[in-house]
Amino acid sequence: MSLEQKIIHVPDGPGVYFMKDQSGRIIYIGKAKNLKKRLKSYVVNKVDDGYHSIKTARLLSRVADIDFVVTLNETEAFLLESSLIKQYRPMFNIELKYQQKYTYLKITQEEFPRLLVARRNRNGDFFGPKGKVYGPFVYGSSKILSTGSLRRLFKVRICKKLPKKPCLEFFIKNCEAPCIGNVTKEQYMDKVAMLHEVLTKRSDMESLKSRLKEEMTEASRNHKYEQAKDLRDTIQRLENITVKQKIEANSNRGADEEFFGIMKNEDIGVAHVLTLKRRKGVIMDRNHTRFHIVGDNSLSTFISQYYHSNSTIPRYIFTNERIQEADALKEYLETISGHKVSILPVQKGLHHDDRNKIMDLIMTNLILYVEQGYHPSLLNLRNKLQLNSIPYIIDCFDVSNLGTSIAVGACVRFVNGECSKSGYRRFRIQNKGIQNDFVMIEEIVRRRYRPDSVESVSKGLPLPDMILIDGGKGQLNCAIRTLRSLGLEIPCISLAKGNEEIYTIGRKWPLILPANDEGLKLLRYVRDESHRFGLKYNINIRRNTVGI
Repeated sequence: MSLEQKIIHVPDGPGVYFMKDQSGRIIYIGKAKNLKKRLKSYVVNKVDDGYHSIKTARLLSRVADIDFVVTLNETEAFLLESSLIKQYRPMFNIELKYQQKYTYLKITQEEFPRLLVARRNRNGDFFGPKGKVYGPFVYGSSKILSTGSLRRLFKVRICKKLPKKPCLEFFIKNCEAPCIGNVTKEQYMDKVAMLHEVLTKRSDMESLKSRLKEEMTEASRNHKYEQAKDLRDTIQRLENITVKQKIEANSNRGADEEFFGIMKNEDIGVAHVLTLKRRKGVIMDRNHTRFHIVGDNSLSTFISQYYHSNSTIPRYIFTNERIQEADALKEYLETISGHKVSILPVQKGLHHDDRNKIMDLIMTNLILYVEQGYHPSLLNLRNKLQLNSIPYIIDCFDVSNLGTSIAVGACVRFVNGECSKSGYRRFRIQNKGIQNDFVMIEEIVRRRYRPDSVESVSKGLPLPDMILIDGGKGQLNCAIRTLRSLGLEIPCISLAKGNEEIYTIGRKWPLILPANDEGLKLLRYVRDESHRFGLKYNINIRRNTVGI
């Protein structure tokens, strides 16, 4: 059954879908408010290379089968998606590798059990020897209930294989050396039982301490002072753990706000996210990560995965963009946190609001992260030309003519400061008999960006971030009028030969940059390349026409 036929039987309603490759391996998991509508958007437009992003097109090229699970509502879809992504770890989904995840501990099934940190493999099974697993422990308790402190507290062994003589752990009183019979198996298992009680009832250690105090008093009354001393040390260590847990809990209650800023680079299909935590008015933590813009990967998906790995969920979450699935995401976070959660977009322009200042700080840092992948000359141009974004893709137009008989146009494309030959286009001017650069510029710009034109960028190419015209103010105005007639608002400038004057819209006088300016050097390089490309086409036509 083809994918198109399978989607016919997919119901309308919320759920989670799985994309599989030819081997049956799950390579992407997504959620949808309407499964049929979402899956149909993938398959119907699969053949249109210009519809999907590069990363999504790469995903769809590997999809051999689609499966799905229906849920009762969007909140359930969030919960199921997060759990399945953790279980299967598909290659095209967001995976937060830097996150401090839940911790599990294990008491092994051995004659003299050990305490280990339990780790999962990709299938969700635990590594290592068989045993009883405890957890998950959240960030605060997992930091305190570490294997080191608990091993010393209950004196359980750490050796993988019982040695024939005591090791250093015995002499520093961290182990009672069952290897040489220094402790009976019954006594050792009593300590393991207490360890089990701490791990299963970690919120209530007072009863354990009370019982140990009674045993200490009884041992002292019977003149078993060495045993009483060990029990006293155990009680003191339990009290230390209890105090530390309270400190952790109190500090976590102050984690009231977390800010999420996202900046997308559609050209390379990557989104950057920066998070800041604020506790009691003080910024405490910062994390930066990036994910590929594939399928349904979005800020809401990122946040759901972020908190699936980090159990401390604040009551207030602020974002720099409005989340369409905010209600479902809010219910999901309240389900796993057990308290009310508010997701609020930070409004622009309210500079008196300290939250707005924090978001401005986040976006400033995100710009620095994003700009690390751009050609330095592009950053220079954005600043000097006062552009809203980096001109990652530049198209340049030039006209080459010989009298009124032969006239051609050329358009070259530069991506991240380098020529992209797949974006080059050449034009045989159709308006013959008149030598008018303005009319020629209008024609080639219209043919380049008109959807039904042979030379149009709509044939699988994105629109540019900036357009460069070889000429002066007149050519620039002509190009801008043509773009507006097509409903396009693309930054457009012109570069005039001679003094290398840069004309921009809204500026009365041309901008003149120093000859050694990196941005000007790039513009000249792009302009000269368009001139070379157009002249070569002109010469070829002249040779074929008049035999030169």
